[in-house]
Parts: sequence; C-alpha cells; structure tokens
Amino acid sequence: MHYRQMKVLLIELILLGLLALPAGPVYAQNSLTPEILVSLEQVTSARISPDGQTIAYLKMVPRGEEDSPGRAFSELWVSDIAGKEHRRFTYKTQPGLIAWSPDGKLVTFTAKKAEFDEHVQVYGLPVDGGAARQLTESETSVLAYRWSPDGRYIAYIAVDAEPEEAKAAKKAGEDWIIYDQNLRHHRVWVRDVAEEVTHMLYSQEMSTWDLTWAPDSKTLVLQASELPLTDYSYMFKQLYTASLDDGAPRHLCETKGKLGPMAVSPDGKTLAFAGATGMNDPLAQSLFVVSLSGGVPVNLTKGFQGSVRSLAWKNDREIVALSTEGVENTLRVFPKKGGASKLLYRGAPVLSSFSLHPASRRFAAIGHAAGHPRELFTGKLNKSAVKRLTHSNPVLEKISLARQEVVEWSAPDGLNIQGVLTYPLDYQPGQRYPLVLQIHGGPEGVSLNGWSSSSGYPVQVLAADGYMVLQPNYRASGGRGVEFSKMDHNDLGGKEFDDVLAGIDALVERGLVDNERVGTGGWSYGGYFSAWAATKHSQRFKASVVAAGLTNWISFTGTTDIPYEMSLVHWNSWWMDQRDLHWERSPLYHIGNAQTPTLVVHGLKDERVHPEQSLELYTTLKIRDIPTKLIMYPREPHGLREVQHQKHFIQSVLDWYKQYLKKAEKSEQVIN
Repeated sequence: MHYRQMKVLLIELILLGLLALPAGPVYAQNSLTPEILVSLEQVTSARISPDGQTIAYLKMVPRGEEDSPGRAFSELWVSDIAGKEHRRFTYKTQPGLIAWSPDGKLVTFTAKKAEFDEHVQVYGLPVDGGAARQLTESETSVLAYRWSPDGRYIAYIAVDAEPEEAKAAKKAGEDWIIYDQNLRHHRVWVRDVAEEVTHMLYSQEMSTWDLTWAPDSKTLVLQASELPLTDYSYMFKQLYTASLDDGAPRHLCETKGKLGPMAVSPDGKTLAFAGATGMNDPLAQSLFVVSLSGGVPVNLTKGFQGSVRSLAWKNDREIVALSTEGVENTLRVFPKKGGASKLLYRGAPVLSSFSLHPASRRFAAIGHAAGHPRELFTGKLNKSAVKRLTHSNPVLEKISLARQEVVEWSAPDGLNIQGVLTYPLDYQPGQRYPLVLQIHGGPEGVSLNGWSSSSGYPVQVLAADGYMVLQPNYRASGGRGVEFSKMDHNDLGGKEFDDVLAGIDALVERGLVDNERVGTGGWSYGGYFSAWAATKHSQRFKASVVAAGLTNWISFTGTTDIPYEMSLVHWNSWWMDQRDLHWERSPLYHIGNAQTPTLVVHGLKDERVHPEQSLELYTTLKIRDIPTKLIMYPREPHGLREVQHQKHFIQSVLDWYKQYLKKAEKSEQVIN
C-alpha cells in the first residue's frame, strides 16, 4: 500500500472511532509501558533436587483483568537441570516456601488450600505425578519449615493457637486489644511424616523465627527471641540448639544485632551464619562460623568490602557465599579457617539467590539483567558462566529498553559514590534532559546494575517518557562493607544526602541533565529522602514523589513496628535523648522552606511506616498552599501488591512529573 493511501486510511479509521488515540503519555515505539511492566512474570525462588538433576521453582504471575483484585499468583514449576522440559505443577494459586523431600520424590510447599484446611499447611506433590498430599496439621498457619536430612521429620514454625476463652470473649464483644499483652509465641513443632504425629519442640516462653537441621536429624539450630514482635525478629534474636530427645533450647553463643541465613557443615561440627558485627550494624552482612558445641563466633569477612546475603557449605572446609559488592552480586568461597576468599562469579546476570548441590557442584540460581527481570539459571562452581533456563516474558524481545550504566562521583568529603544511570530511550548526545532520582530504601538497601524497574521504581517507563534516571547508592547503602553502611549514623539526611546532591551536580557537569528540571521519588527511606528533598532542599527540586516515606522522626518512632531497629541501628540514640537533632532531620521541620510540588502515596495497612506520616506531610503542605496530592491504597502494606494499584501509582507518577517537571512541550501525535 502506498504511504499516502495508508495515511488516508488511518485518518478514516480514527474518525470512525475504530482506531483510538491514547489518552495518556505518548511513549516511544515498542517501549516499556506501565501495563507491560506490571504484567511481567518473574521467577522468585528455586531449589535443586537431592540428586542434582531437577530444579523446583516458583514463578510470580500477576493477575489479569479477568481475575479478582489481589496480589500476584505464584505458580510451582519443575525443570530438568538442562532446562529442556518445564512442567507446571500448580496454576493461579499461592504456593509459598518450596523444598524437596530428602528422597527427591516430593516437591513440597506451603499453601492455604481451602479443600484441605483453613490454615497454611505444608503439602507435597509427587514429582512423577499425582495428587497433592497434606503433610502438616498445624492449628495455625505454618510460617517456615525444614525437612530433617533423613526425611523422617518436618520441623515447622507456627504461632500459638488462640485460647478458647479469648475466642469466647471476642464472640461476646470483648474484642479490645491491649498492646504487648497476651502475645502468642512462634513455636517449633516437629511432625513425624511416616507416623503422622506432631509434638511441640519446646514450651519455654520464646519465639523462633528461623531454624535448620544438623546432619544427624536429631539436632535443630534455632534463631529465637524473647518476644514475638517484629522489632525483636530484627534486633534481638539469639542462636540456640535443641535436641529431639528433650527439646530444651540451649543458648549456642553470644551474638549482637541482626542475624541472617545459616547452615550446619556436612560433618555436623560447625554452624555458619550471616550476622551483624554489633547492635548498630545495619545488616547481617558478615560471615561467621562457630562450633556447634558452643564458643565464640569467628568473623571470616573482616574488612570485606561487600555484604553477605546467603550461604551454603561446599564441604566441611569451605563455605560458598552470595554477596553484594558495589552494584553487583558475587559468589565467593570462604575457607572455614579464615584467609582470602576465592571469587567464583560476578557480572551479568546479577544473581539474587542460589541453591547448591555440593556433590556435583551444580547450583540453581535466580538472576536478572538489564534486559530482563528475575529468571531461572543454573551453573557450576568451577565455571564462571551460568545458563539461562527460563524466558518468562517474550514480550520483552519486542521492547526497546533504554541504555543503563554504572556511574561514579565524589562526595563533598571525597568519598567515592556509585549509582546506576539510565538514559532517556530517545537520548540524543549534547541534549540536556530532565532528571528523576529513584532512591532506594533502607537506608541499607542497594540499587544493582541489573533489572532496575518495578511497580514502585518504574525506571524504564520513566526513561521511555524522556527522563534521565539516577539510582544513587549513597553512604549507608549495602554492598560496600560494614564501615560504609554505618557512615550515616547520627547524621540521617546529612552527608548521605550530600552524596545524592553531588551526583546531580556530576551529571549537570557532564552536560547530561538540566539542573532546573530535577525531580525525585522513592519508597520508605527513599520516600524520606524525597520528602527531605521537597523541604530542606526544595530549591533544588521541581517535583517529588514521597511513597510510604518518613516525615517526622518523633511521631514515626511512636507508630512504627521497628522503633528499636531504626533508633539503635541508624541513629544510635532515641529521639527523647537527642530531641533537637531528630526533629531538625525531619522533613516537617523544614516545611517553611517547601516549594516543591509533592505527590504523597501510602498503603493503608502499612505497619512499618504508619500512614499518618504521609497525612502529616500532605496536610501541612496543603495548609501552606504547596501543590500536593495524597493517594491512600486500601489493603496495601509497606509497598503495593495489587496490579490495579500498581498501574495507578505508575500513571500518577508519570502525570505528576509531566505536570511539574517537564518544560512545556508542544503536543504532537505520531502515528506509527
């Protein structure tokens, strides 16, 4: 068809209403849109089988328009190690924690299946085919579980059942809540799978948050705290051992601060665990070993410029650890006796988790890269490359993604800072672009040089809409070692935010961005930074998006579920002991300086950062006639899970930046 004939036909179709023009932003051809972003599938966890030949994995599948509102589905799949055959075991359900039975005959998972039980239980599916079998009969939902190495037992964690008298009181209308009283502990139960009998491991007043077995199938290692509160799960866990013979927990060793993943050596003599170096260490980022009979833990990673994330024993002498180093994740082998580590893997894809089969040295891993979100990979410890086994989103093969790169700059005090920079999709050298910061939370989070887009941080969607996007890893971010992660202590919003401002200046100096068109956005601590930008540093920012952000350090401490974690880890003090400092570092303190139009977003079920933090900011901005808008999402916790909410958020962000950040542009409609 001749070009003129095609043009006339398109105009006629438009006039007839058969080809509607989009009402929203005009994206570049074949670019990532909000609708595509929130519909992407991702592999979320993987476990290699006991014989090393098969991988069970979970795939997150967002709900479609035909589905009722809710969080994404999770599907259970099984693949051979070569990735030639993939079998889906569940469809549009919610399987949770997955594992293999030690004999390799069952793929097990947690789920709430109404036809079996009203609570979340452990179920098993024969890998060779057959119906699901319920393996636990817990009175309350199973929170975590582990198979004993001999396959006889499943140890699981569940909250104490509600007493009958409490149930009766509720029915009578006596349903008031008295805080921190009548708490129900997280207990450990042991299920004899063959005999189908269950017993409580211990009756002591303590709550267990994680557990693992020793090779003898008689000893359990527990991470437990005095109270079943979220803050205690972060800050006050200790290590215990317990024997099936008597069940009494015995304190293994003294630890301070956060605890992470752990595993017992194949010979049953040593526990390896990720832990903090002290109460004010932001992360359980160091690798420790301690004798299973007790003693003083030994830190194998002193001076390590990275953050340990997960671990597995290679043999009795060596531990494989997945760590964040800068903007990458690595696999390293650490000798149990100490000494230099050996680098096994780094680069793309960025591995986010791994499951090791020590005998064959094979592992299954979840990885992501600039061109795709999390997928299933496999590799071997003696090889530097991994093989991709899943391709969950064929749509991305037709999508043009913007260029991204790692950038570095110097903070005012000379400290080297890194970040990930994403260029506008239609980038033209020599042109200055509006800049949007996408700031991670924590502050001990980290932005990696992999797949950078999510419903909360729609980086590639912003790039497709013509923005330069910077994700700064300011001081206190993870991935640079213990010392770096503690550099903001007692200085929140101080030098760490100077790092961000210096990053903007560096891009301006390079001629990439327009200093008069800078916006910011982020969730949680990234929301705090964006509120801080819109108040304390308002003269630098033309638009801000504050999502689940902290706005008042004093009221935050009284309403969050982690007052100890935030105060002891990052401030090293309570606000009542340093009232003036905590209040001065609150965005609301600087409201008189605010002039930045600010979009405020929050989930109504958020217990981490209470919605009142957003309401305080919004109300105060409105009183002072600063352009603002408040969006509250029902049912949502600390982040958005429902697809409709995610799409609405992304579109709201695009609209806000378009209104207040972009220069007035002539509206043009291009028909492709």
